[in-house]
Amino acid sequence: MGIVLVKVGLDEVVGTLPVAGNRQPFGLLHGGANAVLAETLGSTLSALHAMPERFPVGLELSCTHHAAATDGIVTGVARPLHIGRTTSTTEIVITDARGRRTCTAKLTCLHRDSRP
Repeated sequence: MGIVLVKVGLDEVVGTLPVAGNRQPFGLLHGGANAVLAETLGSTLSALHAMPERFPVGLELSCTHHAAATDGIVTGVARPLHIGRTTSTTEIVITDARGRRTCTAKLTCLHRDSRP
C-alpha cells in the first residue's frame, strides 16, 4: 500500500499513502485504500493509548468519500474523539496534495484484555 507514518503522538497520528498503485479501474484512488489508511492511523492512535495493558482491535469503520484523488499522495490525520478503558473512537481526515478533503472516516476500536 505504501503507507508512511509521518507523525505519531497521543493527540495526532499522521500518515501518507501514494495514489499510484492504489487506484480503482477508473483511475481514482480506491475507496478501500482510504479505508486502509484510516484504519492504520486510527488503530495506531488507539494502540498508543491502550497498550500494553490492553490490545485494540477495529470494531467499526465508516468512510465518507468527498472528492476523488487521481495522483500524488493523500495525507491522513487521525485525532481522538473518545479514549476510554474499553473503547476508543478516532476521526481521520484524508486530504489530497492540494489540501482538499477527500475522505472523512471514523474508527471505533475495542480494547481487549489480551491479544486476539
